Amino acid sequence: MRDPRLAKLAELLVNYSNEVKPGDWSLIMGELVTLPLLRELYRAVLEAGGYPEIVLSDPESGLLRVQLGNDEQLNWVSPLQEMALDKADVLFRVLGTDNTRRLSSADPSKLSTMRAAARPMFENYIKRASTGDLRWVIARFPTEANAQEAEMSLMEYEDFVFQACMVDEEDPVAAWRQVQADQDKIVAWLEGKKKLVAKGPHLDLQMSIADRPFINCRGDDNMPDGEVFTSPVEGSVEGWIRFSYPSLEGGRKVEGAELIIKEGQVVEAKADKGEDYLLSQLDTDEGARRIGEFAIGTNYGIQRATGDALFDEKIGGSVHMAIGHGVPEAGGTNTSSIHWDMVTDMRDGGQIWVDDELLYENGKFAIL
Repeated sequence: MRDPRLAKLAELLVNYSNEVKPGDWSLIMGELVTLPLLRELYRAVLEAGGYPEIVLSDPESGLLRVQLGNDEQLNWVSPLQEMALDKADVLFRVLGTDNTRRLSSADPSKLSTMRAAARPMFENYIKRASTGDLRWVIARFPTEANAQEAEMSLMEYEDFVFQACMVDEEDPVAAWRQVQADQDKIVAWLEGKKKLVAKGPHLDLQMSIADRPFINCRGDDNMPDGEVFTSPVEGSVEGWIRFSYPSLEGGRKVEGAELIIKEGQVVEAKADKGEDYLLSQLDTDEGARRIGEFAIGTNYGIQRATGDALFDEKIGGSVHMAIGHGVPEAGGTNTSSIHWDMVTDMRDGGQIWVDDELLYENGKFAIL
């Protein structure tokens, strides 16, 4: 049975997030299990006058490449994918899988090799996105596997996803425009500030944000959304952070990750679970140990962690940091083939001070 909320989500992604225009070549990418949402996106792009194209991926084939590929095959990058990401006007990337742990036993070094090979394509994608040449959005289609990872039934998880995206609202576009207006006030207050200090039970950090704009994440690139972020000045981040929420990356769950950072670079790292994988990703390339992003989650409709960064990094009352690639639109210059967001709670005594003024305390903005 067709879920009307899927149609509303597709319309939101097409008409609000990516603002598809007549003639736009619109890539719609996802695994086979996400096909119901891919079809709704196809329909909505057609209605907007765009040229939709569905690109299905087969994760089992991807696993075979990791398991059986030689060095040349692991370093090969599809010219078709390069061309598509270089020429498309619009990209919809739909997340959702039938097996969240498919890569759990895969060799991390081989995954790192494949990421490193794709780095030029990834950097071109980031460049096009930062200039507005490519309009893109990432969204999730709720599956049984993702519901299980979130420790919910499928029906509960569907409600969770659609509520977080606000498609249960009478007018989702109006709801997201209100988010934009509220976050504009935060971004305006932060403009021109120079130093940020974040303290609490899970972190003690300081960094320079001089000449680094904060970006208002309002549902145009991620759905759900709800954060303000920047790329700290390279080499300026100092301190430590322990991520209170688990992170699922590359089919591996990492829990209790803790980083010690000096001069903007991770010099020590450990984790209660998945430490070997964490360390392998930090050694992916020269830029992987640097800090590419610092962000504050603002979506108070998301109040529990699911292991999915798309949702967890937006939790109202949290902050997150990314190791690896910086964000050019926020002034970031660090380059890496990875950009891994990890999240920690701020609702139990966390504070953020900016130029000696209190911005944020116990998960709420003190300036609002």
